[in-house]
Amino acid sequence: MMRKWAPMIAAVALGAAVAVALTRPAGDPAGRSERGHVPKFAGGIGVTMLIGAVAGLYPAIRASKTPPTAALNG
Repeated sequence: MMRKWAPMIAAVALGAAVAVALTRPAGDPAGRSERGHVPKFAGGIGVTMLIGAVAGLYPAIRASKTPPTAALNG
């Protein structure tokens, strides 16, 4: 059962780590800057969407190579 959830947990952890790394400047531990939070927030959303797309692409490619009869048999 854990094998099924491991890629999803790893993707969430990787996405969170990348979002935190991109949104925190070196001088401010809270991630604030004079220019505001909108560009950083948008960057975090963009990185999250990119990781989600890559994580969804692998099973889709693998499923497209499976013959329909093999997929129906389980």
